[in-house]
Amino acid sequence: GQVVSLIGASGSGKTTFLRCINLLEEHDGGEILLDGDPIGYKLAGETRKRLSETKISAQRARMGMVFQQFNLFPHLTAAENVMLGLVKVQGKPKAEATDIASHWLGRVGLGERKDHYPYQLSGGQQQRVAIARAVAMQPRLLLFDEVTSALDPELVAEVLGVMQALAEAGMTMLLVSHEMLFVREVSHHVVFLDQGRVAQEGRPEDVFDHPENERLRSFLGRFHGLFGR
Repeated sequence: GQVVSLIGASGSGKTTFLRCINLLEEHDGGEILLDGDPIGYKLAGETRKRLSETKISAQRARMGMVFQQFNLFPHLTAAENVMLGLVKVQGKPKAEATDIASHWLGRVGLGERKDHYPYQLSGGQQQRVAIARAVAMQPRLLLFDEVTSALDPELVAEVLGVMQALAEAGMTMLLVSHEMLFVREVSHHVVFLDQGRVAQEGRPEDVFDHPENERLRSFLGRFHGLFGR
């Protein structure tokens, strides 16, 4: 039920970390646990053994990820994009998947556009379809990777509004974002990454108001004036 945000300069490892969680990237050591279960690998003494692809697929199905690019199928309507995983991965009947898609598209404000194709939607609307598609799968964890970075500025607020509503509803979220005001408002915990390492972490007010790390102070200096300082 928490929202944890990863912040840091480009190249600091934020996206790589997200991609390791759902095994789009291989991690070289350590463990990533979801509900206490090791993701991708299990430790046998000092040896890491990769799980079977069947188990990895089942683990991935417990997570949702929303990317910078919307990655919608252009030949499918908004509703069909949301339904695809419900039918193909979860094996739900088409009628049930249709109802679920309609519900979540309504929740993200696109109920009247469920039969539109991606080319008929704005960038912000396409990203909201992508969010609905991820949430419809009822993931245990939802990953957001710079989901507003490809949007025109006037479209950012509508997507952040959907994310904030999900956070308020108790969705467990791990997000990467450069929208610092949003990060401060929505997060329970903030992690500042620097060159692949955790340089500072804590409550938003501690990280933003009391940066102890010089690299964090320099990073936040780029957003001077946002926090009334």
